Amino acid sequence: MPAPALLASYRRLFAAPGAAAFTLAGLLGRLAMPMTGVSLVVLLSERRGSYGLAGTVSAAGLVTGAIGMPLIGRLVDRYGQARVTVPAALYNAVPLAALLLCVRFGAPDWTLYLCNAACAAAPNLGGMARSRWAHLYRDDPAARHLANSFEQALDELCFMTGPVLAMLLCTTLAPEAGLVTAGTLGTTGALLFAAQRRTEPPLPPVPSASPSPAPGRTSGRPHGSPLRVPGLRVLVLTFLATGMVFGATEITTVAYADALGHKAAAGVLLGLVAAGSCVAGLLFGLLTPRRTPGARFLAGVSAMAAVLLLPLAAGLGGAGLVLLGMALFAAGTATAPTMVIGMTLVQELLPQRQFNEGMAMAVSGIVVGISTGAALAGTVAEHAAPGTGYALPASAAALALLIALAGRRHLRTRRRSTAGESAPETAGENPERVVSASV
Repeated sequence: MPAPALLASYRRLFAAPGAAAFTLAGLLGRLAMPMTGVSLVVLLSERRGSYGLAGTVSAAGLVTGAIGMPLIGRLVDRYGQARVTVPAALYNAVPLAALLLCVRFGAPDWTLYLCNAACAAAPNLGGMARSRWAHLYRDDPAARHLANSFEQALDELCFMTGPVLAMLLCTTLAPEAGLVTAGTLGTTGALLFAAQRRTEPPLPPVPSASPSPAPGRTSGRPHGSPLRVPGLRVLVLTFLATGMVFGATEITTVAYADALGHKAAAGVLLGLVAAGSCVAGLLFGLLTPRRTPGARFLAGVSAMAAVLLLPLAAGLGGAGLVLLGMALFAAGTATAPTMVIGMTLVQELLPQRQFNEGMAMAVSGIVVGISTGAALAGTVAEHAAPGTGYALPASAAALALLIALAGRRHLRTRRRSTAGESAPETAGENPERVVSASV
């Protein structure tokens, strides 16, 4: 599809007043996450001379972030986006500034772990943006599907440009420049996002406890964990395996390019993965969903497992960078559609009052998977031939498929009423024939 036609298709999303403002603010804040990891590694490797220290300090932040993100999401569901985002963003800037000062003045290593671990209150702007789209187009399933695809494309855009910008700042200005810029963008973007009050979803009413909740769903209690929903547990585990794909692919690609004597090309190769995902996400948004989200999710995970065999074949065959780049671009095309459908399922399986916490749990699963995959790939890269590492993302994708297949009966969704809660099925209605709106 020509680019002008593609842009025209997405332009309809911004007919809603305030949509462009919260999208731009959220994009600004979301650049911080992909910049932070790269910036931290460069900073500590330059100032402390240890990649090992940089990796473990970064891992400490990932672990606490995976724990803190769902807690922030629960507070957002309970008190609203603005009331939680503003103090969370201001708080998160404090330990980040402390980390920079500790590096600058040569503080002991344990202070670096403490400061980065304390950066666990970053608001999930991507999840909150999806919640806003769901509210703005609550009566338009096609627009919600388009918006969710657009948000996934923005995520991929951030992961394409963020690391490049971070490396540019760290290498041309100062090792601290990347982290300073990431912190500034994250805080400023979050505050600007919170300021867009007219598009903020209202807090849903909290129903009284139900004596007999529907099978597979939470009861009416406002503070029950979303993980009580079996379908969400399946999604979180699937996303954890998907995160292992991301982490293992990144480390393996760097090691492979380094083995060929072109380590600097690793950034371009990884950018091709994100580019393939970004293009696929934009095109996917133009498709009209025909099957249930559960069936589409299984198809997406199956496609991801299939296309990840391409980098494995290229790596084991000793392919050059051009052929490997083509394989990685193709491998990325299955990522965005799978993530779009997965986030659709999170919102379909949960009541509106738990949207943000549920999406944060899904993202936390990805974060844990990324760190696990990166650690495993680093070990393989040190003890095996360079291309062997691509067996890890292929295996992780196969694991994600097995998890989704094992839990497929829990991924059946129900029709959602305009109030955002699940509408009960009528007697004798076949759940397999229920077509849920894409969010």
